[in-house]
Amino acid sequence: MTRDSKINIVDFANFSRTHVAVIGGGAWGTALAMTSERAGRSVSLWIREAEVAAVTAETRENAVFLPGFSLPASISVTADLADAARDASIALLVVPSQHIRAVAARLRGVLPAQATVVICSKGVEQRTGALLSTVVAEELPDHPLAVLSGPTFAAEVAAGMPTAVTIASADAALNPSRSQAARVARALGTRTFRPYVSDDVIGVEVSGAVKNVIALASGMATGLGFGANTRAALVSRGLNEIQELGAALGGRRDTVTGLSGVGDLTLTCSSEQSRNMRFGMALAAGRSPADVFEGRPVVVEGVDNAVSVTDLARGLGVDMPICEAVRAVVVDGRPIPDMMDALLRRPFKGEPTDLGLSIPHDVSGITVKHIAGA
Repeated sequence: MTRDSKINIVDFANFSRTHVAVIGGGAWGTALAMTSERAGRSVSLWIREAEVAAVTAETRENAVFLPGFSLPASISVTADLADAARDASIALLVVPSQHIRAVAARLRGVLPAQATVVICSKGVEQRTGALLSTVVAEELPDHPLAVLSGPTFAAEVAAGMPTAVTIASADAALNPSRSQAARVARALGTRTFRPYVSDDVIGVEVSGAVKNVIALASGMATGLGFGANTRAALVSRGLNEIQELGAALGGRRDTVTGLSGVGDLTLTCSSEQSRNMRFGMALAAGRSPADVFEGRPVVVEGVDNAVSVTDLARGLGVDMPICEAVRAVVVDGRPIPDMMDALLRRPFKGEPTDLGLSIPHDVSGITVKHIAGA
């Protein structure tokens, strides 16, 4: 079978009976539950913390993770994973990346047969260096898979602001209109939540994992007093790092130009709504991690991914200097100005990288402290 040459109209039957189980009740999971309900689906929301689940079910507000938004009464909120997964046609996995395996294993035997599992988390498993699609396939081998990624702030999705995302599944390479990605897009899409279908699962996943690390670097640079030029340079060269790692794993280079690549990276490197951006800024300002989010339980995926992404890249022989610099700060405790100095002292390179160019230069006496006026 070959890729369809004409636009196909997707018309899946019985969508009115589609039940979406959102597995993970953080800010993003709560927002996805709300947009699924707007799409006309029946929805259950699993929140791991029993007390948070009970209060959210009663007050109809997830005040811990996404305060200020009212959940429709039709969304079932529970701390019972089996109860949440019961009757699900689509399960959205929205838990921190390093917990994906454990939660997927718990879903085995609980999730209805043939329910599509959609990975909505971004990262690489630290212990194995596996992409999350590989992790879930190992734990739930009988379930079709898709990946959802793109430029999304949870609060804006919850508010119904126009948003576009990428949904990828491997079978979209054979028949895009009948793929799992198209099925999920049809189930979740609304006028303001617009899914675009991709067949490049690897490229979409790598984009999501690496962008968190680049956003930390952008936050650190901003916290040091650098401006728009520096952020643009980090975004552009960060995209190159995404492209190189994705290609080494078998992804397509052009995926980086889409929503999951340039779209997501631009968003998360340019706004303090981004947890990773804010965390990087706070570190550069000398604030303790505990103070960054005013005591709220927030996961900063870029910290874990700084390790998992660079471990993966090292094993593949892929050069990722920005990600390595972030790792040196968050893991090795290297001062952020020293990290920025190390990046700025690197030889000038060619663009594109296959020019194989490396031009050494003399930057003696020039330091980040002098540049930033610190």
